[in-house]
Amino acid sequence: MTDKPAAPPAIRVKSHWFKPGAPKTPEQQAGAVAFIAWRVAQQMLKRMRAAGFDIDPGAPYFGFMREVLVFLLAVADRIAHARLAPDARARFTPALVLRVAELLDENESDLLGRPDGASWADRFVEQFNALQGHYAEFGADPAARDDGGFTPDFAFYRYLGHRLEPDLPERDRRWVLDQVMAIEAPDAVGIVQSAMRDLHDDKPRTRRRASMSGE
Repeated sequence: MTDKPAAPPAIRVKSHWFKPGAPKTPEQQAGAVAFIAWRVAQQMLKRMRAAGFDIDPGAPYFGFMREVLVFLLAVADRIAHARLAPDARARFTPALVLRVAELLDENESDLLGRPDGASWADRFVEQFNALQGHYAEFGADPAARDDGGFTPDFAFYRYLGHRLEPDLPERDRRWVLDQVMAIEAPDAVGIVQSAMRDLHDDKPRTRRRASMSGE
């Protein structure tokens, strides 16, 4: 554990529409971003494990995924605020949260079974609603230029690191802030930024292999 933070392989997610050309509804865009956020969170977890962090299968796995997904959805909502009209954002963000909640519910139910009381999906929506207000207190990095999007400031990243600490073994907690703030969270945010730019671009792509189905 003395060599952290480590520089893992880059996160790679395809983010162009498979059938470009027709305008996409906010709900369609939300479905595509939800899938991308899910993939990014999974890859971030794999990279953390590769860097030596112990994130066990089961509850710790999903605890990590939930925190990262709330963070990524908070970023996506801020990008939507910059890129979408108010009525479109009002449709985009709820659809995004609900779709991610469905993905979590499917996966957690398969591996952990159905919980007593509120569903996994309802618990995630409740978690997002509670933490979204916290993330809303943080701002953008004034030094970053992201073509009308949103780049989180230092506090935005640090809050995610602090949220992840309790789910890690004691020996890993001293490293998580450095790993998340210096490597993992900025890389993940970069993917979401790029994806949302691409998904707003309905122009036909010249290379089909660079496309991703958002439908």
